[in-house]
Amino acid sequence: MLRRGRGFARWVWSTRRAFCLALAGGSGNITCAMGQIRQAEPVKLFVGMLSAYPGALADAESALAETLGAVDLRSDLFAHEFTEYYRDEMGHPLARLFVSFDRLIEPERLVSIKHLTNEVESRMAADGGWPVVRPMNLDPGYIAPSKLVLASTKDYSHRIHLREGIYGEVTLLFARGRWQELPWTYPDYRTADYHDFFTLVRSRLMRQRREPPSPRPACRSGRLRRPEPPNG
Repeated sequence: MLRRGRGFARWVWSTRRAFCLALAGGSGNITCAMGQIRQAEPVKLFVGMLSAYPGALADAESALAETLGAVDLRSDLFAHEFTEYYRDEMGHPLARLFVSFDRLIEPERLVSIKHLTNEVESRMAADGGWPVVRPMNLDPGYIAPSKLVLASTKDYSHRIHLREGIYGEVTLLFARGRWQELPWTYPDYRTADYHDFFTLVRSRLMRQRREPPSPRPACRSGRLRRPEPPNG
């Protein structure tokens, strides 16, 4: 295994050398410039909303849209039966709803958006309009062409601190035309239903990167029907 690894490293180096030699016009005077710092490409923001109360889902979506702009894709409502972790403080049965936002963002904005979603959660809990201590869980993230990233307030070995106590986690990779899990990927993020919606969001991102902005309907769902907010 070790020898095979060294062989791969030699192949990478020889390939890089050949590439640099080609750039030098075959002169042998090889100079490969270091990578240049460039502005990150815009990404597609989404928020996963988890609640036992359809009215709370609608209220959270409205609160987020006030700051983040119009929703352009909304998932179906997915039953959340993967853990009992939230049951005591959030109630039962729980359902997950994803929304993505029309406006693309810079990846670094994920930090301020995580602070925003925490504020929305706190306000909803303080309102006392639901018979649980935590009526809403909001998980913001973004989709780039090659990955799905989630924000977290919790540090762990596979998370990197961004700033202001917020960590970033690459939860899924997109390769060979499909989403691929990692050892730490949450059980629900491994499901085909989630992947289907994330693929729609990724496709929307790719179109937005290619096309100039144009007026669009305020919201359309993954199944190409005009969705209605969940009833309270």
